[in-house]
Amino acid sequence: MKKLILKSLVLTVFLASCVFGQQQSRDVSKENARSSQDWVRDAVIYQIWERAYSQKGDFNGITNDLDRLKNLGVDVLWLMPIHPIGQVKKKGTIGSPYAVRDYYGINPDYGTSADFKRLISEAHKRGLKVIIDVVINHSSWDNDLLKQHPEYYKKNDKGEIIPPVADWADVAGFDYSNRGLRRYMIDMLKSWIRDYDLDGFRCDVALMIPTDFWDEARAEVDKVKHNTIWLAEAEKPDLLVHAFDLDYAWNMHGTLTEVLQGSKPAWALRKIWEDQIGTYPKNAIRMRFSDDHDERRALARFGEKGALAAQTLAFTLDGVPLVYNGMEVGDGAESGAPALFERLPIFWQIAERRPEFPRYYKEMIALRHTSLALRRGDVVWLKNSDENRVLTFTRRSGSEELLIAINMSNTPFFGSVEVSGQFDEITPNIGNPLPPDDEKARAAAAQHVGLPALSLDGFGFRIFRKKN
Repeated sequence: MKKLILKSLVLTVFLASCVFGQQQSRDVSKENARSSQDWVRDAVIYQIWERAYSQKGDFNGITNDLDRLKNLGVDVLWLMPIHPIGQVKKKGTIGSPYAVRDYYGINPDYGTSADFKRLISEAHKRGLKVIIDVVINHSSWDNDLLKQHPEYYKKNDKGEIIPPVADWADVAGFDYSNRGLRRYMIDMLKSWIRDYDLDGFRCDVALMIPTDFWDEARAEVDKVKHNTIWLAEAEKPDLLVHAFDLDYAWNMHGTLTEVLQGSKPAWALRKIWEDQIGTYPKNAIRMRFSDDHDERRALARFGEKGALAAQTLAFTLDGVPLVYNGMEVGDGAESGAPALFERLPIFWQIAERRPEFPRYYKEMIALRHTSLALRRGDVVWLKNSDENRVLTFTRRSGSEELLIAINMSNTPFFGSVEVSGQFDEITPNIGNPLPPDDEKARAAAAQHVGLPALSLDGFGFRIFRKKN
């Protein structure tokens, strides 16, 4: 566990140093972001850790569950690295999926090429997009490229191949000043789109690779299939001008953790949002998330109600929300660990003990899909009577206006929000505790509160729609 936490901390620090170091993003605040398709802006991304998703941990386990995922309402399936895992200098029992041994290969533990093609085909039949994780900043030490093309790799003063970061001892770093490496990687990306009809990529530690490489790669891959989605694991604004459709809102995620754990006030989230609006290209799309594979699960960090409050922000703030691997059934509190180097299957049966989680995710995703304001509307922050603990904002698009209130603390809030007009409450049942499926109780509670007066349970949230 200590190694996993250290890896996450080192990654966070390193990514931050890249932003302010030699790979600092140029000023793109007056430029437009890449123009993305409407389905990208409207999407809900679902991240799948193949090893953990089913008891067998293979492609067929995912294929067999596609109807449930479609019913949940997600749109894009992001598969963590599908390639064979390096064994030389590996970490843990199995090794990291981010130590790739063969960029053209498929991990035999997950199945065959035919199994993978069937997964993609069946997903497409249900209107689901499929993207894969590509890890091209570094490879495993037993990747054949080390023998065939040692010139592709970074070296120290002694001429020895080195990791990209000292703590990442299980991988060797690539040198993108080499044109042959660039050509190899672009050809490889094109082949996965061409041969498997994939819908795009999630690109690991994208900010550690020069932006001009990504710009070139995207332009060439678009010639193979134009209507794709590219997600950068980065917080580097210039990546969103030409190459990527969206990136990670890392600073928002880190601040969210500090707020929910009580070390920062709730208004710090608003400040991060406002600061970044001023540095990103116009109309940039950010991925909002509360849980991922690199750290302790959200349930373990925040508790059940805190985890739902965190995900509510991801669902209702501007951008594209991520749902990670079992979040929708309340998985993660028991182990807490991301288990990146081991096997830890999702405990799907936990839904029987946490029925509010499947209900919450299904209702929140459905609300997002039916609300243009949530998918593409403007964000307007509202003042409330305790901004140290409570976030209040609206999402507006045309005649539709939603008001979102989230208590980021574990103590109840009774106060007010600066808003005018009449609103109906549309909170999913799990937000502020009300009798399940009791519309009369819901209507009575909304009438009793009567905005601008507002009450929230500890880590509670409420969503209102303005009457026209």
